[in-house]
Amino acid sequence: MDTPKPRVLFLSHGGGPLPLLADPAHLEMVLHLRAIAERIPKPSVILVISAHWEQEVATLTSGAHPEIIYDYYGFPAASYEIQYPCTGEPELAGQVRRLLTDSGIEAGLDAQRGFDHGLFVPLKIMYPEADIPCVQLSLVKGLDPAAHINMGRAIAGIAHEGLLVVGSGFSFHNMKAFFTPGTDETRAMNAAFDAWLLETMSAADIDEAGRARRLEDWALAPFARYCHPREEHLLPLHVCYGIAQTACRESFGLEILHKKASMYLW
Repeated sequence: MDTPKPRVLFLSHGGGPLPLLADPAHLEMVLHLRAIAERIPKPSVILVISAHWEQEVATLTSGAHPEIIYDYYGFPAASYEIQYPCTGEPELAGQVRRLLTDSGIEAGLDAQRGFDHGLFVPLKIMYPEADIPCVQLSLVKGLDPAAHINMGRAIAGIAHEGLLVVGSGFSFHNMKAFFTPGTDETRAMNAAFDAWLLETMSAADIDEAGRARRLEDWALAPFARYCHPREEHLLPLHVCYGIAQTACRESFGLEILHKKASMYLW
């Protein structure tokens, strides 16, 4: 019997550790992630593409017991006591690397690298028991959107029962805007890009070649560079799409840090 395709989720992971610190501006995010975790079958293993790891080549954590990386600063002391003691899954890391290299994409393994907050923050909300093995996949420096779609295509046929792939980024990521009072103009800019992204990911009347072109040319979308001055938080979505190669099954609109944000599930 054929192994089913992996379930795929792009999520907006919020600001650093704040979702785990009862921050009210992350309440919708926390509730959405808990609801999604309850709705889908519990995975046997999770592959996370994090916006917070960029390497020269696509790289996977391959250690059996990766540590936590507190890759943020200036937060309360409790932020540096967060634990998420899930194990790694070296076998999955090796399998993903082989699929990438078989498709002509240079890839490597890193047995020393730990899990950053792009992994442990959302997964501590969704699966607080930390009983699901995890592997993290990096972005590739240069942040070429087409290359990241191709990374997803390369691993789309992965044969691993119960796999959940999580693209952990943020559909809006303008750090200056998070700390500046919103105006009617900035709210309209945020809403316009969010609407374009929702249409791109969910519209049934866009064929897959067209959907891929829109993602490759995302910087032409309305107010794209206001919403993403740098695109590292958007590109996990490109990897997710490359795996799914179809419109999302469900979309979720919410507010995080007083900005419109979205998540997509296949």
